[in-house]
Amino acid sequence: MHTREEQLESFGRLLDVLDQLREKCPWDHKQTNESLRPNTIEETYELCDALLKNDSLNICKELGDVLLHICFYAKIGSEEGKFDIADVCNKLVDKLIYRHPHVYHPSQVGAAAPKPLPYGENGEKSDDMRNAKTAEQVVENWEQIKLIEKDGNKSVLSGVPTSLPSLIKAYRIQDKARNVGFDWEDKGDVWGKVREELEELEAELRREDTQRAQAEFGDFLFSVINAGRLYHLNPDTALDKTNDKFIRRFNYIEEHSIKIGKPLKDMTLGEMDALWNEAKKNENE
Repeated sequence: MHTREEQLESFGRLLDVLDQLREKCPWDHKQTNESLRPNTIEETYELCDALLKNDSLNICKELGDVLLHICFYAKIGSEEGKFDIADVCNKLVDKLIYRHPHVYHPSQVGAAAPKPLPYGENGEKSDDMRNAKTAEQVVENWEQIKLIEKDGNKSVLSGVPTSLPSLIKAYRIQDKARNVGFDWEDKGDVWGKVREELEELEAELRREDTQRAQAEFGDFLFSVINAGRLYHLNPDTALDKTNDKFIRRFNYIEEHSIKIGKPLKDMTLGEMDALWNEAKKNENE
C-alpha cells in the first residue's frame, strides 16, 4: 500500500489533470452541475454493482470515477467563487469530529491536526454521547447531533433525501424513526402488521379499486421493508440479489431455447418451468 505522502501526491496529480482538462478539453470545459448529474448517478450505480459483486478491481475503478465527479463539482464551485475541494474536505472533517464525541472533543473542530480523546477533556464530566460503546449507540448519537446542529436537520425525517429510490427511502425513514424510539418493542409483532396490510390489499384487489389497491400495496411493501429492517435485512440488497437470481435462471431458459432451436414464445409454460427448476437445481449443487 502507498504511504500518506504518496496518497496526497496522487490526489494532487488528479487535481492538476482536472485543471488542464477543464481548460483545454471542449467536453470538460462545457460541463455544469446540471449536465454532470446524470453521469454522477450512473457512476454511483456502477460502483454499487461492483460493491455487490465484491469485485475489488472494479470497486477501485468505479471509486475513481465517483471521485472525479466530486472533484469536478468542487472545481465548478471554485470557478464560481463559492467553495473549492479544500472547503469540501474541511467541512467533512469538522462534521466527522463533531458527530463523533466518543472519539474527539468538540474543541478539535477546525483544528489543523485534530487529536482524539482524552485530548481536550480537561477534567470535564463525561456525558452519554461520549460514552458510546456500540455501533447502535453511535448511530443514535449521530441522529441526535444532526438535530441540534446550527445547519442540521430541522426534523427527524428531513435528512432523508426526497430523490432516494423508494425502497431505500422507506428503509431510511423507518431507521431514523427508530433512532428516536418509534419502533416495535418486540420485533416479532411486525408480522401481524404485515399480515394486516396484506389482507387490506387483497380486499381492495377484490373490489377492483385500483387507486385504493395501489395505496394498500404501498402500505404492504412498507411493512415488509420494516420487517426486514428489524431483522437486519437490507431490502435493496435482498431485492438486487433476487433480481440477479431471476436473470441467471431466465438466461438458462433462453440459452436452452437457442440450443434446441425453439424460440421462447413457442415454448409452453410447463417447458419453461421445468428448465427454471433445472437451473435452480444446478445452483444448489
